[in-house]
Formats: sequence, C-alpha cells, structure tokens
Amino acid sequence: MLLGVIADDFTGASDIANTLAKGYGGVRGFATTQFLGVPRENARAECEAGVVALKTRSIPPEEAIAQSLEALAWLRAQGCRQIVFKYCSTFDSTPQGNIGPVGEALAAALGAKGVVVCPAFPGAGRTLYRGNLFVGDVPLNESSLRDHPLNPMTDSDIRRWLRQQAKQKVGSVNWDIVRKSGEALRAALHAAGEQGETLVVVDAISDEDLLTIGAAVKGAPLLTGGSGIALGLAANFASERSLSSEDTGFAGMTGREAVLAGSCSQATLSQIDHHLKAHPGMAIDVEQVMDGSLQVTTVVDFVLAHGGEAPLVYSSNNPQAVRKLQQEYGRETIADKLDGFFGSVASSLVANCVERLVVAGGETSGAVVSALDLDALTIGPEIAPGVPILTNPYPLALALKSGNFGQTDFFERALGMMAGREVGDTAR
Repeated sequence: MLLGVIADDFTGASDIANTLAKGYGGVRGFATTQFLGVPRENARAECEAGVVALKTRSIPPEEAIAQSLEALAWLRAQGCRQIVFKYCSTFDSTPQGNIGPVGEALAAALGAKGVVVCPAFPGAGRTLYRGNLFVGDVPLNESSLRDHPLNPMTDSDIRRWLRQQAKQKVGSVNWDIVRKSGEALRAALHAAGEQGETLVVVDAISDEDLLTIGAAVKGAPLLTGGSGIALGLAANFASERSLSSEDTGFAGMTGREAVLAGSCSQATLSQIDHHLKAHPGMAIDVEQVMDGSLQVTTVVDFVLAHGGEAPLVYSSNNPQAVRKLQQEYGRETIADKLDGFFGSVASSLVANCVERLVVAGGETSGAVVSALDLDALTIGPEIAPGVPILTNPYPLALALKSGNFGQTDFFERALGMMAGREVGDTAR
C-alpha cells in the first residue's frame, strides 16, 4: 500500500475513496479499498490506497486521537508512504472539536511540520480564499451549515477555528502563492515548519490549485483536508504503481431496496421532499424513538411492504424542530438514540434480503455501517461527486451520502444505478 487515509466519518471516507479511485486529468486512479474501522488483518497486496473510515468527527478529542493513531499504526504497517487525514469539506467541527488535536497528534507521530490544511473541494462548491471557507457563493457561516445540529459552523475563517483547537502555532498560505507553482508552495510550507507552525491553512479555489498542492506535498509524510485534496496525489506515485488497477466492474443488484435519511442538511431535506412526490415515505417520530414506543419491526415492515417502490425512512427535520428536540432531550442523547435505531433498522433490512441501501448523513451512515459489521467495501461507479456505489459480498450495494451532497433526485438515481440502470450523467 502506497497511500493511507484516515477519515473521520464513513461518508467522507467513501468520498475520498471515490476521488482516489477515479484519478484526474488522465492520470489513472489508485486501486482503492475502503476499510470500515481499523482492520484486523493486512490489506490485500493489490491495494494501492487504503481508506480507514472512523466515526470520530463528533467524539471527544482524546478518543478521536487514540482511534486515529491506531489507524495510523495499521497503515504504516502496510507500508504507506504518505498519510492523509480526511475531514469534511465544510470543516464540521466546534471550537472544542478534534480536527486540530488529531492533526497535531498525527504530525507528532510522523515528525511532520508545515502540514497542509485544506478542506476545499471546488467540484462540490467548497473553496478556500484568504483562509475563509465558502459554500457556493457565500461564506461558511452564512450557509445552512450555521444550523448544523452537531457542529454549527459560525465562522468562515478556518485559521480561527484551528487556533481555538490547536496547541501549536497555526500558519497560512494565501492563494497568490498557490497560483505561482508547486515549488513556491513547497517553499512556503517549509518556511512555516521552520517557524514552528505545524498546521498550515492553504487556499484553493479551483481544481488546478488542488493539483498544485498535490505537487507541493510529494514526499511529505502527512497532509490534511477534504476529499479534493486527493486530486493531485496519484501522479506522485506513478512510477511505483502497478500497470493496471484491479477490475472493480459493477454489474448491478436488483433485490429489495430502501433509503434511510438522518441528515438535517438543506440538500437532504430537498432530496426528501422531491422523493416523496413519487415514492412512499415514513417519517420517524423522534419522541417515539426516545420513549421506545416506535419499534424497529414497524419500520422494517413498512419498507418490505413497499418493495420495488423505493421506500424512504427519514428522521430529518428543519433546524427549528431539531433545536426544540435537542433542548428537551439533549443533543448527544438524541444522536445516540437515533444512531442506534437506524443501525438496528439497517441490520434487520439486510437480514430480510434488502440488497440496495442508500443512507443520507455522516452520523447515520456511520451507525448503519457499524451495525452491519462490515470489514471493507469495494469502490464502484460514481453516483454524484463524492458519492460512489460501495459493494460488499453479502450481496449488498451501499451509497453513503454526506448530508450536503447529491442531486435533488439523488435517492432514485442511486437506487437505479445500483440496479445497473443508466440514469444520465452525474452532474451535481
């Protein structure tokens, strides 16, 4: 294995695994495997890039550090030459969050300084300029992410976020240096490291900037960012890779299907509204989950009764309703209960021969995959930017969608592609 990725949630892991497997600009992608948690065994010899998916985004920093260092140890044992710490392209984290602490811990373990921090993913509308993160045309703190139920983003300046989290100096490199060349950026990162800056926020407003970052970090032990940070990495290992990647052709699965949605992002809410116009849906009453009156069997029976109709089960709600519930029950308590409920529903659905499962939301996806106790997933065709079909020999096809990703008709599109049907292009 040449490249190792430590991802802080399961949807983000499939996002960057998709980027690595696709390649970019005519450069062949890596033979990529997504591992669900730290593997118990070594990777197969043909694996060139391994993505370890953790569920550490919203847990205490000390726990996130411990799990990330465990993943690092496994990846280094596989022979990885470079490590990527992958977090969300909207930098989902609180001032007490763990992106800074985990980044510093990995840097210390690898003896790295001047480590790139770049959540930008222009293909998904995330750009970074003068250290400020934009979602489309608006600063992060003016987007719908300001109402995120777990990690509300109230400041667009990633430098300020990191300085609240990190123990060491945080540096920055502006776009006027990035646009010059990879050599100029490499020199700036070296200078930052010499000044004692461990984490360095680097601007990027286009894919070309991400390719420049890729060239600048050739040989660096560590870099961090969103999935876009992987665009320029394959070229750095061209001379060390096999001539062809493993064939991961996807023939399609036509068995039972379901959509589970726990994300409260605006994109997912729009996707739910669109899907319900033509497909059956069941809204999860959070209060019934909290008091135990809603049974898993009730949800499973609904899905099985609507086989072939792309049934949707969702707990997603608008920010005002979410805040009211959080005030009544507590944010973490609700999250834990819903995660456990969705995990139990998914396990029962798969036991009842559901072969196609679409999951919306990072926390929900993590709960589902953990409950299914999967070890590794193969990267299949791309449904939308950052969202591939993932397969496991159950047989099972999964789509793990970050809340903000995907087209309005994503759910129907994903289920159709899982069945092997052509459903048009994957433009976002």
